[in-house]
Amino acid sequence: MAMRGLAPRAGARPRVDLQFLQRFLQIQKVLFPSCSSQNALMFLTLLFVTLLEQLVIYQVGLIPSQYYGVLGNKDLDGFKTLTFLAVVLIVLNSMLKSFDQFICNLLYVSWRKDLTEHLHHLYFRGRVYYTLNVLRDDVDNPDQRISQDVERFCRQLSSMASQLIISPFTLGYYTYQCFQSTGWLGPVSIFGYFILGTVVNKMLMGPIVAKLVQQEKLEGDFRFKHMQIRVNAEPAAFFQSWACGAHEDRPQAAETPSDPEGADIQGALAVQAQKYSRISRNMSSTVGVNMFDYLGSILSYVVIAIPIFSGVYGDLSPTELSTLVSKNAFVCIYLISCFTRLIDLSTTFSDVAGYTHRIGELQETLLDMSLKSQDSEILDESEWDSHRAPGWPATESTDMAFLLERVYISAPSSNKPLIKDLSLKISEGQSLLITGNTGTGKTSLLRVLGGLWASTRGSVQMLMDFGPHGVLFLPQKPFFTDGTLREQVIYPLKEIYPDSGSTDDERIMRFLELAGLSDLVARTEGLDHLVDWNWYDVLSPGEMQRLSFARLFYLQPKYAVLDEATSALTEEVESELYRIGQQLGITFVSVGHRRSLEKFHSLVLKLCGEGRWELTRIKVE
Repeated sequence: MAMRGLAPRAGARPRVDLQFLQRFLQIQKVLFPSCSSQNALMFLTLLFVTLLEQLVIYQVGLIPSQYYGVLGNKDLDGFKTLTFLAVVLIVLNSMLKSFDQFICNLLYVSWRKDLTEHLHHLYFRGRVYYTLNVLRDDVDNPDQRISQDVERFCRQLSSMASQLIISPFTLGYYTYQCFQSTGWLGPVSIFGYFILGTVVNKMLMGPIVAKLVQQEKLEGDFRFKHMQIRVNAEPAAFFQSWACGAHEDRPQAAETPSDPEGADIQGALAVQAQKYSRISRNMSSTVGVNMFDYLGSILSYVVIAIPIFSGVYGDLSPTELSTLVSKNAFVCIYLISCFTRLIDLSTTFSDVAGYTHRIGELQETLLDMSLKSQDSEILDESEWDSHRAPGWPATESTDMAFLLERVYISAPSSNKPLIKDLSLKISEGQSLLITGNTGTGKTSLLRVLGGLWASTRGSVQMLMDFGPHGVLFLPQKPFFTDGTLREQVIYPLKEIYPDSGSTDDERIMRFLELAGLSDLVARTEGLDHLVDWNWYDVLSPGEMQRLSFARLFYLQPKYAVLDEATSALTEEVESELYRIGQQLGITFVSVGHRRSLEKFHSLVLKLCGEGRWELTRIKVE
């Protein structure tokens, strides 16, 4: 069972290290599942286009040196030909650069789609999302990592892709050309300059990775606080009104925020001031990058000047020397440019490294949780333990949904048992009412039945599938998706039953009427009109629970587990909804406090606190 409060490794700090490399390679397996995948083909196309672009750039880079020759020799025909060639090469280079960017954008979209779908597959498998968000806190803001961090990672990586894949080719080619022009002095000087720049930028970049990870956590916390206000706007507003009224007699009330949620958000924003330490470090890294860029341009002329002043090119005419200097300057400057572009990428790479750690940590956690999560086992009756545990009521029914034997239940963050040694079987036609004071474990028992929590000890077997025709859970606050009224009624189905045909509209309308929501069809302008409102804002608590019952009537499962699903309704409405459910053949497992519910149930499980419980049969009067 996943326990809340698991902390990250003490002293763990994201770095560009072996762990980063492992996480980066794991992500690449998702982005490039095979050599023949669409992403791999686009990447190879990008490599080809970039190589062709570099060939054109080399030819464009030689144009100035050739101009020195034709202008020095006053060759008009050569000037015209060279100018035409220059225009053609520049146009071609512009087209290749645009195509380069186009492919990078395609890679960004495809990478983000594949990585997001991969994480979603793990996130929603076996209700891992519930465990990660409710029972564990060692991975902060998984929603931000999936939505925002994946987007930024893919965008930054796509912007680096063309430069990274071409670097080995350009470095090798221009190193050879530089050696041909200046001898060993040119390449050695430039390589030494690059090594020095790499060491300096590595020192400046290292802390940025950890700071980025921390900053993204703070960003997620800040956004989550605003989301809490949006989802719970009305309750927060009521409390704000109470807070304002409570302090009307205090002189300083007008000068200080009266809304505690506003104060919390301001506090979250203030905490984000820590990210300015990253900004200052990022500025240091930018200073280093810019300094090496400008010093590199001077170094290119120093490298060329040495053989000139040493007399190596003393036999050349001024025109020939100008041509040679221009060509050599282009080769050396471009080689330095290749290195400086790699240094320039250090800032982008530090961001990629930070996102890699956040996404990689989430991926590792999801994979680990997915491997450990197991679906509830569905057993045949022949496999059940025929031993009748104490307190088990006699029943002739052989169709069961749940089988519990000597179960101990405690909260994930506590070892204190809520329920001890509970043995129970829930059979068709034997509805169960669960009662007890607050904190005795009523909802906790439902979480165990639903597979959200694991029992501390004992055996919990689910003998029927979740969903339509099996077991359906109705929480106190129903869940509604975005979409039409029809989609709310048939949820979690994506479409109507295949054999229902045109009768499905009639069924939905009839069940909405039985639930007391006939007027809702007019408010939504029909079953299939896409509304632009939030269902939680438009419907009252009672209407939400009525709509939840309309969904129950439509799906008609064999069992319905209700966690105070009628708490916002009157006893008369509650009785009518339960009566309709009984007529549809639904067996109820209900958590409730009203004695009026007893007439719709066969058994009462009373939770008495401190792990004690009582199971009694309701006498039919």
